[in-house]
Amino acid sequence: MAEEEATAVVDGRALVERMAEAAEEISAISDYRNAYRKQFCDLSRRMKLLEPMFQELKESKDPIPEQAVRSLVLLKRALDSARELLRLGNEGSKIFLVLEREKTTKRFLEVTVQLEQALSEVPFNMLNISDEVREQVELVHAQFKRAKERVDMNDMDLHRDLLSAYNMSTDANVDPSTLHRLAEKLQLLTISDLKQESLALHEMVVASDGDPGEIIEKMSMLLKKVKDFMQTQNPEMGTPTNKGLLPSNERAKPPVMPDDFRCPISLELMKDPVIVATGQTYERESIEKWLQAGHDTCPKTQQRLSNKSLTPNYVLRSLIVQWCEVNGIDPPKRPARTDKSRPTCSSSRPTCSSGEHAKVLDLVSKLSSRSTDNQRSAAAELRLLARCSAENRLCIAEAGAIPLLVKLLSTLDVLTQEHAVTALLNLSIFEDNKEKIIISGAVPGIVHVLRRGSMEARGNAAATLFSISVVDDYKIRIGNLGAIPPLVSLLREGSPRGKKDAATALFNLCMYQGNKGKAVRAGVVPILVGLLMDPEAGMMEETLAILAILSSHSEGKAAIAAAEALPALVEVIKSGSPRNKENAADTLLNLCSGEQQQQHLAEAHEKGLMGLLQEMAENGTDRGKRKAAQLIQRMNRFLEQKRVAQAQALAKQSGHPASPDFDYR
Repeated sequence: MAEEEATAVVDGRALVERMAEAAEEISAISDYRNAYRKQFCDLSRRMKLLEPMFQELKESKDPIPEQAVRSLVLLKRALDSARELLRLGNEGSKIFLVLEREKTTKRFLEVTVQLEQALSEVPFNMLNISDEVREQVELVHAQFKRAKERVDMNDMDLHRDLLSAYNMSTDANVDPSTLHRLAEKLQLLTISDLKQESLALHEMVVASDGDPGEIIEKMSMLLKKVKDFMQTQNPEMGTPTNKGLLPSNERAKPPVMPDDFRCPISLELMKDPVIVATGQTYERESIEKWLQAGHDTCPKTQQRLSNKSLTPNYVLRSLIVQWCEVNGIDPPKRPARTDKSRPTCSSSRPTCSSGEHAKVLDLVSKLSSRSTDNQRSAAAELRLLARCSAENRLCIAEAGAIPLLVKLLSTLDVLTQEHAVTALLNLSIFEDNKEKIIISGAVPGIVHVLRRGSMEARGNAAATLFSISVVDDYKIRIGNLGAIPPLVSLLREGSPRGKKDAATALFNLCMYQGNKGKAVRAGVVPILVGLLMDPEAGMMEETLAILAILSSHSEGKAAIAAAEALPALVEVIKSGSPRNKENAADTLLNLCSGEQQQQHLAEAHEKGLMGLLQEMAENGTDRGKRKAAQLIQRMNRFLEQKRVAQAQALAKQSGHPASPDFDYR
């Protein structure tokens, strides 16, 4: 142990690398279909919130002090313990977890205590971590601190039923109602569930050197009884659902699915949500059928689509998965796709002809030429080819063009730089190429173009960052590599097209909490409020979308208030589009909370907000109605407080006490 610690002190960077890898492994573990689902999901959620800290440490070039490394060694051990416990929840025997109830509960407590103690030792002042990430880690530490004081004992009835069935002889018949409860609570409801449990028991046999022993044999026999019972109840098992197993009078009321999670076409929970040119989101399969039928409009808005490209909505999919986990529903499995499912691609994995392939190879070789003219012409042709089809994007990437294009981002030749960044933008449209672009180290070069390139190159650099940042993990990396300040500069001084590209990139990046503060400190809020007040700018929708997400951040809320945006937000609710009204109401809702809520509520009331909200609550979109209702509730509470305060003041003046008809809480 001492040797490991000494090694870790010597090589702090390697330690941070291992911690980041462990955090990524933990994030990849997600399925906990067992009796301890809540405990595993709570631990997993908290661990995922720590991941940005490890990423920032990994990407920082500052040396890590010896004292800090010693504390990180403790945290690494705690990470390893948490990872092993989560693996047990994901891959281990469900029966064994409950059978060894006390040991399982004790292990949760030990891991919680270990993580809490390790986090308490982290010297944040010695580490190059952003304030947002530090606040997030401190929040997680507080959650672990509370969790170690509270031991969640599992279902006693489940433990009792399991012991009863476990201790019966092999030939004894277990009460069907007991088997029903066991299958239900242990989540052994489908063929897949039963196979996974059987595999977990098999792994226990392997771990015991092939000698299963009495415990594993009895668990295997119990599993067989559950399996036989389930097959008699539901001969066509196959999908992980429990609705058909419960008597009609015992079925739990299903959770209400948020409207935003339903595809507007199929009205079903979306498995693979994608965004069309109008900004609306649909289930991929449904919108592809719509497009293949010859339609060129958005089904929901009826607007003509400027293009038929489909961008994966990773943020919404992440929210859907999170909602499913919280409500005990299996997250929807994204269907396996080939490029056949894309309306613009060929019938299998995109490939180009031998002639085109030879042409691409020739152009890629010219990117390495010492002749600036050759580089410029090759980059220009690759830019055009990459715009044409998915086949070309794949072919160009596989020919090794991406690293060579990245090198050209730093060229002094303006046109070559412009062609190179635009070629990368076009290549990034193909999903597999996003990772290749990131791995090639393109982000610093793109940021360089964003700062110093021509106006067209800057706009295309912003669009490239938007395209890449649809992958959640890349949002953190792009923000940490300094992309946000030059994006804010482009939003302020760019061409109309450049401003829109900057706005969409900033919106995507600010979906990550740690980037919100960076954007606010770069001065984005006054620019956004200026655009909001300028009807000629044509940036209303983008501006309000960014303000809505920034208003959920303390610095963002303070900056929006300081920029005196409230009158403009009220005006949007009065005369804006349904989508803009939603975002304006969301921003106002965040403004009207916290320290200055009384001041903002008073100003909003003076501007006539209450009447506008009542109309919105009746005729707005579903999301708009919810936001309006919340604001109305807050306004009513404020007006009641104001009325009571005035009554008390009058009563004090007249010498009579006011009736205490308002409950201050």
